[in-house]
Amino acid sequence: MSWLIVFLGFSLLIVLHEAGHFLAAKATGMRAEKFFLFFGPKLVSVKRGETEYGIASIPLGGYVKISGMNPEEELPPEVEPRAYYRQPVWKRIVVTAAGPAVNIALAFVIFFFVNLAYAQQPTQVVDQVIKGSAAAGVLRPGDKILAVDGLAYRDRSTVGRSEGFIDEIRADRCEGAQVDGCRAAKPVLLRIERNGRPQTISVRPRFDKASGHMLIGFGFGGEPTTIGVGTALSRAGNAVWLVTSKTASVFSRIFESSQRKEISSVVGISDVAHQTVETSTERSLILLALVSLSLGLINLLPILPLDGGHIFWSLVEKVRGKPASMRVIERATVVGFALVAVLMFIGLSNDIGRITGEGFNTR
Repeated sequence: MSWLIVFLGFSLLIVLHEAGHFLAAKATGMRAEKFFLFFGPKLVSVKRGETEYGIASIPLGGYVKISGMNPEEELPPEVEPRAYYRQPVWKRIVVTAAGPAVNIALAFVIFFFVNLAYAQQPTQVVDQVIKGSAAAGVLRPGDKILAVDGLAYRDRSTVGRSEGFIDEIRADRCEGAQVDGCRAAKPVLLRIERNGRPQTISVRPRFDKASGHMLIGFGFGGEPTTIGVGTALSRAGNAVWLVTSKTASVFSRIFESSQRKEISSVVGISDVAHQTVETSTERSLILLALVSLSLGLINLLPILPLDGGHIFWSLVEKVRGKPASMRVIERATVVGFALVAVLMFIGLSNDIGRITGEGFNTR
């Protein structure tokens, strides 16, 4: 059943993405010939008005066919004025950008709902310890943090205290060069309660290159709380921005091996989704939002055949005052397909390594 839910979730994202293109095409006066889920030979279809709606046999993506997407396509005289390449540049950009925009907007809505419905505030109790971190083997889930370096730790709502501790830990320096995994020059003393008995433990934070901070490597548990609509909107916006900036960072530094390891393919995403669906509704919704946001962002990369590639060449046409030649577009498309294939290969290789190794650790 969980695999079916994952399949339906991915299909929903594809349908909504293509619906963005479809509705934008209709709104700008273009002629949408086909609206299909998946690729390949069609399994079933029905025609309503001028559009054929259907499901194809290869469950990868989907498409909307708009008349005149190929500038050399021959069209009936009555259809030609509504052809894609007969439209102003701004209309083409609107239609192309509408698909990714729907995915990004959907992610924001899901993040907003999750923050509003599942809002939590941190407690003093350790919920998880990151494997291989400074806290591993020192802290345990269930430990209650009583004090940090001799100062009482109440919770993160205590103004100035917990945030101050976090800032101090993040500001620590290594004894030598500040490299990934190096230990802080001085330890942090944690007063904890374990199994009803207080004790003091010492831990040296480690520098995490990805975040740029010193980290101990544990997370607090949470308890339900109520937040306002404004706070939920702010948190949803922050989540979208965080994922966007992280995605941009990965692709801007893709030649670094550490960044390439962050890329996943549909295989890895499906496996994570399958595991997540079995844990909780909240995590499933968050994953759906992340996949939707990633789908929108990746489609905005300025390479053909992605939506961002069409937007890029439309802008080139606007600047030049005339469209690029078909020869140039065809070459750009070949290069684009090659780049997409490379990204898919990197993602699949990473996923195989994770699946055959320690897995994705979603539980």
